[in-house]
Amino acid sequence: MKSFFKELFDYNNYANTKLESVYSEHPDKLSEKAIKLYSHILNAHHIWNKRIKSQVTSFGVWDVHLLVDLPNINAVNYQQTLQIIEDFDLNIVLNYKTSNGIEFNSSVCDILFHITNHSNYHRAQIATEFKSIGLEPVNTDYIFYKR
Repeated sequence: MKSFFKELFDYNNYANTKLESVYSEHPDKLSEKAIKLYSHILNAHHIWNKRIKSQVTSFGVWDVHLLVDLPNINAVNYQQTLQIIEDFDLNIVLNYKTSNGIEFNSSVCDILFHITNHSNYHRAQIATEFKSIGLEPVNTDYIFYKR
């Protein structure tokens, strides 16, 4: 199962890096919404990593980051997740609190799967936003990554 999650996060990093190339090539064409959505993807990933590791988060879920900071945040998230996959029993159930203070229990593997699904959902929103502002949407489909 660990190899499956490593592959998912390799793909997630690949997709984020493809987005980042558009962000760096067209900073003047980006909308506030496109920046906010990608910041949110990275913030949520960061928050889940910190919950798994029982650490305090550095970002709020809707914090907006400077374009120059996005690649580093993505790289740190990716490396931390690979370390989580390596170090944790993916079947253990963790107790955590949401940003609203509500307690839940989820397995590490469910949390990891959620991170990738959440990222895909918002990357699709970014693709739609790119179309609306005249940018070519980035194809981040998993099958294209595998080809």
